Amino acid sequence: MDIYLPVANLSVNALVIVLLGGGVGLLSGMFGVGGGFLTTPLLIFYGIPPTIAAASATTQVTGASVSGAIAHYRRGGVDIPMGGVLVAGGIVGAVAGSALFRFLQKLGQIDTVINILYVVLLFGVGIPMAREAIRSIAASIAGTALPTKKRRHHPAVTALPFRWRFYASGLYISPLAPLLLGFATGILTVLLGVGGGFIMVPAMIYILGMATRVVVGTSLFQILFVTAATTMVHAVTTKAVDIVLAFFLLVGSVIGAQIGSRLAARFRPDYLRLLLAAIVLTVALRMAIGLTWRPDEIYTVQLL
Repeated sequence: MDIYLPVANLSVNALVIVLLGGGVGLLSGMFGVGGGFLTTPLLIFYGIPPTIAAASATTQVTGASVSGAIAHYRRGGVDIPMGGVLVAGGIVGAVAGSALFRFLQKLGQIDTVINILYVVLLFGVGIPMAREAIRSIAASIAGTALPTKKRRHHPAVTALPFRWRFYASGLYISPLAPLLLGFATGILTVLLGVGGGFIMVPAMIYILGMATRVVVGTSLFQILFVTAATTMVHAVTTKAVDIVLAFFLLVGSVIGAQIGSRLAARFRPDYLRLLLAAIVLTVALRMAIGLTWRPDEIYTVQLL
């Protein structure tokens, strides 16, 4: 069944969009990631314009984050003060990102920038993830234990002034650090349509030094509000949110997440992490090829 996407101005197969959302939801349930960093590239591969794909993907991420954030909050796994600072930085970053988005649109370079950022980001995440998973699997096969890493924040965070106590995270640091982290994530959310959890979670652990028991919940809390704000910013400024596309993506992701969470219990975490790294690197390689491969039609004409 074909459906018309009013903002993207093209017809797509509804089943394909639902299955695409379901695939991302499946990964979300299996690996514990939002999946937004894969939604936008997959939509681009299917033929959705990058601007529409990035703006509409944030709506799906918002919907997918609600249940996870509520579940972690009920278990006491959300640091509300830390999340509030991250949200504040993220909303400011979203506004700044929308201005950058419109500027790149005027230059006619937004599609190219989105693709380049995704290639850099996915390779930057996928390679360390694969290396860590392989090291962990090798240690497990050899019967040796990996050295445990001490939880501590980055030296640059220590140098920042105006320290606050974040009791749930076990930290006494400057709020400027999470504020800047939220700001950077807000910009990426606008430009790429990602929730930022795959960047936020490692940054919260290795840069801020947060307690792992509140990292995922606080990340989802931040993602929920920042992606909602980003969707509003896109809807008001860039006019690039296609609600029909977002709806079918969300339907598929909700179903896929339920299936993925059940499959995750059957696999070892190390192998799941290696599989996710392989998927991320494959998508990055495909996007890199798309940037360098000469298309059959160099020029296209679009009626406005």
